[in-house]
Amino acid sequence: MRSALKYLRLEMKKKGHIKKSDGSKGKSSMREEEKVVAAGDACQFHRFTDDELQNTQTKLLEWYDANKRDLPWRRQSKVSDINQRAYGVWVSEVMLQQTQVATVIDYYKRWMKKWPTLEDLAQAKLEEVNEVWSGLGYYSRGRRLHEGAQKVVSELKGEMPKSCEELHRQLPGVGRYTAGAIASIALGQKCGVVDGNVIRVLSRLRMIGADSASPTAMDAFWDLANGLAATCERPGDLNQSLMELGATVCTPKAPQCSSCPLRQTCRAYAKVEKEKKNSAGRLVSKEATVNIPDIECLAEDCRLCLNPDDPWDSSLGVQNFPRKAKKKAARVQSASVCVVCKVCQDGQCRFLIVQRPLKGLLAGLWEFPSADAETGAERPRPPDILQQLQDGHGVLVSDVETQAFLGEVVHIFSHIHQTYLVSMVTVKEENVTMAKEDQARWVTKEELDAAALPTAMRKVFKLYSEGKGHSKGAKRKLDEVSKEDKRQRSIDSFFTPKR
Repeated sequence: MRSALKYLRLEMKKKGHIKKSDGSKGKSSMREEEKVVAAGDACQFHRFTDDELQNTQTKLLEWYDANKRDLPWRRQSKVSDINQRAYGVWVSEVMLQQTQVATVIDYYKRWMKKWPTLEDLAQAKLEEVNEVWSGLGYYSRGRRLHEGAQKVVSELKGEMPKSCEELHRQLPGVGRYTAGAIASIALGQKCGVVDGNVIRVLSRLRMIGADSASPTAMDAFWDLANGLAATCERPGDLNQSLMELGATVCTPKAPQCSSCPLRQTCRAYAKVEKEKKNSAGRLVSKEATVNIPDIECLAEDCRLCLNPDDPWDSSLGVQNFPRKAKKKAARVQSASVCVVCKVCQDGQCRFLIVQRPLKGLLAGLWEFPSADAETGAERPRPPDILQQLQDGHGVLVSDVETQAFLGEVVHIFSHIHQTYLVSMVTVKEENVTMAKEDQARWVTKEELDAAALPTAMRKVFKLYSEGKGHSKGAKRKLDEVSKEDKRQRSIDSFFTPKR
C-alpha cells in the first residue's frame, strides 16, 4: 500500500493538488491525499503497482505456456516470413470479431487453404470472398479484409505495415484492437490489446465499475493493457494470454476463480473473499487469502468505480464486473421475400437470386427477391409478388403455375429483429423473362448451396423446402429461432467470450 500512496502523492504533486511535505503530516492528512483525485483520474487503486505489474506478467505467461489452446492461427503466427505471419494473424483476428473460436476454426482453415498468401487473396473476386465467408456473419469484415489485401499488394508492394500505428492508419477495417493484435503477435511490438475478454479480466482485476463502453473506462483499459505490454519481452503471448484467460477462466458466467493465476491480485476476488470472511465470522483459509489490504477505492468522485445508483451485488460476486452499457432495443423490421422456382425444359429447377447493394446491411450478398414490408403486415397478395418481381428486379412473369404464402421466418441481427414474410412462385421457363441479368441469376439447388447467401436466406429456403408440399396458401410461422439466433440476441461485443 505504501508504494501506492507514494505513487499517488507524486501524481498529485505534479497536478498541484498538494504541496511539498514539511514532515508534519499525520495519518489523517495522508488519507485526505488519497481522496483528492480529480474526477475521471485513475487513482492507484485502479492501476497496477510495479510489483503487481511484474507479477501479473509472470503469472500470465506461465499459465499461458501450460494451458494455451492449439489453434491454427497460432501455428501460422510462428512462420518465418513476417508478411505471412502478419497476414495469418490479420485473417484470424478479423474472423474472431464477434464470433466464437469453435465457429472460426473451420472457416480459417478453408480461407487459408484457398488463399494462403496476401497475393492470392488480392487476386480473388469479392463474390468468391463472400462465398467462403457465407454463414460467418458481419460480411463487411470479409470485404474489408479483401480490400486491405488489394491495397497491400497494389500500393504497399506486398509489404505489410510494420507498426501498430501504420496498420491502423493504412489498412481498411483495421481498428485499434486489430492493429495491436497484429503488431504484438506477428511483429513483436510492445503494444496492448483490448477486446471483450481483456476488458472482463482487467475490470475484475482492478475493480473498474464504470460503463465499460464509456470513454473513461476504455481509456483506463487501454492504459492498463499497454502498461502490461510495455515492459514485457513477449508482448504477443502476453496479449494472447489475457484473451485466453478471459475466454476459458475469467468467463462472463461461472468464472473459475479458484483456477485463475491472477486471483491473488484480483480486487474483485478479494472483495468476495472478504465478504465470505465477514459473513462466516471466521478467517478464510490460507489458500483463499488475498494479499491486498484495502479493496475499496478511497478517491472521491472516482469515475472508474461502481455507480452509487448501481452498487455492488453480493450475489454476483466478481460478475459485478464489467458493467455493461444499457442495450438499445433492437429495431423491428419486416420484409416480404419470394422464392421463385423456374421449371426448365430439361426438367431442372432453378431459383432466382438477386444481389444486394454494395453498401449497407449484407452488402454485395445474394438473396431471394425481397422488399421492405410494413411491420405487422398481413401476408402479401399474389399480384403484389409478381409486381414486385417486375418493378424491383426486372423479372416479367406471364403465367404462374403455383403460388402460395408459406409463413414467417424470424432472424435476429445484432441490432435488427427481422421478420420475413415468405412466399413462393413456380413458373415455367417459357413464361418468364429477365431484363437485369447483371444483378440477378438463376441457380440450381447445388449452386444455391455454394452461393454467398446470408443465413437468413438459407432459413427462408429451408421453410420453402419444408412447405412447398403443403396445400396452396397454407400458412405456417417459423416460431423456433435457431441456436445461432439465440446467441446473436445476446451478443455484446465486449462481454461474450469470443476467443
